[in-house]
Amino acid sequence: MASSGVAGQTADASSGTHGVNGASLSLLSGIPFAGMLLSIALFPIFAPHFWHRHFGKISAFWGLAYLVPFTLSHGVGEGAASLVHAFFSEYLPFIVLLAALYAVAGGICVRGNLHGSPALNTAMLALGTVLASVMGTTGAAMLMIRPLLRANDNRKHRVHVVVFFIFLVANAGGSLTPLGDPPLFLGFLNGVSFMWTVVHLFWPMMFACIVLLALFYAIDSWFFRRREEVGRPLLDPTPDSNVFWLEGKRNFILIAVVTGLVLLSGIWRPGVSFDVMGTPVELQNLVRDGLLVVVTLVSLWITPKSAREGNDFNWAPIEEVAKLFAAIFLTISPVIAILHAGEHGALASVVQLVSDANGRPLAPMYFWVTGLLSSFLDNAPTYLVFFNLAGGDAQHLMTGGATTLAAISAGAVFMGANTYIGNAPNFMVKAIAESRGLRMPGFFAYMLWSGAILLPLFGVMTVVFFR
Repeated sequence: MASSGVAGQTADASSGTHGVNGASLSLLSGIPFAGMLLSIALFPIFAPHFWHRHFGKISAFWGLAYLVPFTLSHGVGEGAASLVHAFFSEYLPFIVLLAALYAVAGGICVRGNLHGSPALNTAMLALGTVLASVMGTTGAAMLMIRPLLRANDNRKHRVHVVVFFIFLVANAGGSLTPLGDPPLFLGFLNGVSFMWTVVHLFWPMMFACIVLLALFYAIDSWFFRRREEVGRPLLDPTPDSNVFWLEGKRNFILIAVVTGLVLLSGIWRPGVSFDVMGTPVELQNLVRDGLLVVVTLVSLWITPKSAREGNDFNWAPIEEVAKLFAAIFLTISPVIAILHAGEHGALASVVQLVSDANGRPLAPMYFWVTGLLSSFLDNAPTYLVFFNLAGGDAQHLMTGGATTLAAISAGAVFMGANTYIGNAPNFMVKAIAESRGLRMPGFFAYMLWSGAILLPLFGVMTVVFFR
């Protein structure tokens, strides 16, 4: 579960449960997190109306289910400090950045009527995939999802379009640069050179994306021909037009500003921080988040009302994500703390999978263990756990340990597509699609898609790139 689409965390923002040794925690402390995940998975299936009206209350319940027992066992001070740590280190940077990109990208409207043919859809997915490594997976996803949905608003079978969009634009496309996804940005902050990922993840990224684009084109062509064979008329709700133009183009400047602010917060380190109940809040992060709020307000001010109306822009998707991820970031903290305890924690057996009997790293296992944990946990601290487990020396990992570092990096980025919560833009894309009337697969149904398509692909990638 990535904290943001453009890397928004710094290396000190992943310490798990504040002030508590993860070695002292049992797996039972992860029950509220498991309950939150099951609520996201099951309520929309078995009680959709109840979930739609009360998902905020359910999220609050699971947050309290973690916080109250933790406070009773560790004291009011530690309970409050844990809440403050989750808010300032994880949730605030996440939601501020996501809201800024959502508002800015939502102000760019493609006017004219694109027709969602297999060739056009594949081209749009390819463009979004390329943009993801430049402006981050969240930025690219928020920019491209609405034009893609509008281009296909006359088609009956559209779910696969959004699913492959999540695979490609919201995840795999962000694997080339530290700007693409938070784990790679953390690697950059810990000494991995900016171009290292471009060189060492280029072919894994190209292989995965070409395979996925080719498979998408085949599936989309089949649905497209099937519609024509049964003689369905093309009832397109979007008015036809031979002219195409962009409305709200000033927001492209704001997207560049957002990306620049995130990059600056990782490079500019004035050494000034403020202690908030034991959590250091660094000046560069406060400046970044404050300016991101300003960017959001500027976008709302300068964007023509007609552009947002053309995108059917509303705040419901970001409201849903804000409530759900508030509980997720709080309840996930003991699980992250246990992982940080390494071989001394309750997940020691998982950590031990990545090395052989002689302590040598097993690159294939680093790929799979990092990836599968990143499918459900925050992939930024998960990356750091295994980065440090592999030695933590960037110079060595970039040379003698290059295969291991590539495996850790690829696992953290690519396997975010395995679940809706594996990367922040996944859930945002789902919410936007559903707000436009598209019935998306549920939590487990989506995992059937990812399991059938991505897991075999990752198996081939393991043999080809990470042996």
